[in-house]
Amino acid sequence: MKCSTLMAIRVCDRDKNAIKIQEVLTKHGCNINMRLGLHDQEDGNICSSSGTLILQLCCSPESAQLVEADLVKIDGVKAKLIDLN
Repeated sequence: MKCSTLMAIRVCDRDKNAIKIQEVLTKHGCNINMRLGLHDQEDGNICSSSGTLILQLCCSPESAQLVEADLVKIDGVKAKLIDLN
């Protein structure tokens, strides 16, 4: 299976949403080949409550859309699929 689909996820209020996001990622874990988490920096290099996740998905387009749909159900989370085919 090709792994040419990326997903960009924008997270607000990480403290509130981290557990819900992790549950979705675990549910779809077999479809995730790579995960990169980037937290925003505020003044003084203090972690902010927002951040970005990048996923490389190895699955059908339909399965990728299910991951996206589950994530956007969480308040403060935006997700976009990027198909590199």
